[in-house]
Amino acid sequence: MPPAVEPATLRFNEGTPYSEAFGDVYHSAHGGPEQARFVFLDGNQIPRRWAGRERFVILETGFGFGLNFLATWQAFRGQPGKLHYVAIEKHPYSLQDLRTLHARYPEFEELAARLHSAWPPLVPGGHRAELEPNVVLTLFFADVSIARDLRLKADAFYLDGFAPAKNPDMWTPQLMRALSRLAAPGATAATWSVAGPVRHALEATGWEVEKRQGFGHKKEMLVAHYPRAREEPVRPQRKATVVGAGLAGAAVCERLGARGWEVTLHERHAEPAAEASGNHAGSFHPVATPDDSLFARLTRCGFLYSLRNWASLKDIRWDACGALQLARDAREEASQERAAAGQPSDYVQYVDRDAASRHAGVPVAAGGLWFPQGGWIQPRSLVNAQIANAKKKFASDVKTLDPDSITILANSSEAPALHPVPHLRLRRVRGQLTYVPEDRIEPPHVVVLRGGMVLPPVEGLCVLGATFDLEDEDSSLRAESHESNLARLRQVLSQDVKLENPAGRVAFRAVLPDRLPAVGKLAENLYGAFAYGSRGLIWAALAAEILASELEGEPLPVEGRLADALDPLRFARRMIRRQGGKA
Repeated sequence: MPPAVEPATLRFNEGTPYSEAFGDVYHSAHGGPEQARFVFLDGNQIPRRWAGRERFVILETGFGFGLNFLATWQAFRGQPGKLHYVAIEKHPYSLQDLRTLHARYPEFEELAARLHSAWPPLVPGGHRAELEPNVVLTLFFADVSIARDLRLKADAFYLDGFAPAKNPDMWTPQLMRALSRLAAPGATAATWSVAGPVRHALEATGWEVEKRQGFGHKKEMLVAHYPRAREEPVRPQRKATVVGAGLAGAAVCERLGARGWEVTLHERHAEPAAEASGNHAGSFHPVATPDDSLFARLTRCGFLYSLRNWASLKDIRWDACGALQLARDAREEASQERAAAGQPSDYVQYVDRDAASRHAGVPVAAGGLWFPQGGWIQPRSLVNAQIANAKKKFASDVKTLDPDSITILANSSEAPALHPVPHLRLRRVRGQLTYVPEDRIEPPHVVVLRGGMVLPPVEGLCVLGATFDLEDEDSSLRAESHESNLARLRQVLSQDVKLENPAGRVAFRAVLPDRLPAVGKLAENLYGAFAYGSRGLIWAALAAEILASELEGEPLPVEGRLADALDPLRFARRMIRRQGGKA
């Protein structure tokens, strides 16, 4: 059974929000917003320190229901720089309870409404939302021990767990050691607690600690300073060349462009989305597994981030109509039931055949996983929206790389031809789609998958497929491939359709042995974003955000282990380790 997030329970103690799990209140009875400003903003001297800064990063060890964040966001408004607020929360509130709590603080009404609109489903992992162009919230729904795996440099820390006697894991020397590794030069920390173990844990990991006047009934509080002198960050050149105008390259253009980069896009074809990204439509949905595998975690992060990213773009054609992943046999059905157990129903649920048929609007062949936010998108519309502000050079086939400028290779299987990657084992896969006129079948109302996909009608066509033909370079439509897709339709919807000379499309995609893309640094000034396989729609936006964050020196939107799993050099590193070396 995958790990489930246990939501906080809405309770009050004499009018103050209270945690039954830890037997403690969320903030002082003298006022939550006032405590946030006194202890955390003033304790870290934040209004003075972020003035004139291009970027300021805050890490909070316990998000609670977000009062510290709302107070910080409110104080930051009007600043010219960018605020990255990263927070960990093991027991987040449901959206309904969050609204109830925030209604008690009318001073945050506008900001709270924006937070509510971006509140993610309560599933584990990282959740990034751009709440304003210069305010980015990254939430990690996880135990606080995840701090050891974050990739960031924080200018200020909000140490805000429940009392050490009630929640000791939030105050251990091990955690403080992890936070010290995440501290930027000149970082500060503040907490309302003056417990001896807290002070000693900070001092033991290199912090200079002092007591100051406390808030409310607290006589004292702690502030701490990390003594390394602050260095002026090296600003990136903010110019980049992107090779490839498909889903991967377009997403990189959009994410860098949102940060003010000047991007030049090269595409060897005469127009964008000329290869697999030019398919009529494709499906998007995550993967759920009983053990919440690394692959499942990455698809979850990619899926949820894509939904938020696409919602900010104009003129894309998509529909989060829902997606059904039907079980292929009894064993898979049992696995799906375990995978969905304990997960929030707005993310995934297991449904039997009758319920699946009701979702689909037509009879389906089996039960399976229902992803209510899954759906279809026309990738060409997405690509065009993402490259709108890039400098575009079509029919431009890049043959050599400029080592002095930043280049991102987003050209699928062609990337290694420009820069060989050791031990990559990249393979090309032919995929043929079949386009069925909607009046020739009883079309589903949602995306239905079972070893392939059947889409609901998109501009009059239902898309079936795709085939998976390894190392097959035939770009022509083949009758046997159409028959394979129509056979899949029979397995999914039990509909037998005969077509003469059906329309369709052949495209090629690149895959790696672990089915994960290659995202990250290849060499000095050279990065990769390729090998997205059949999941380009959910990899592209997250991969682009990871790359853009790395190039800017910003906090990563995922934990380090997930970022490392995408490293283009991971296969070479594994080979070195197997041979007894250090990767």
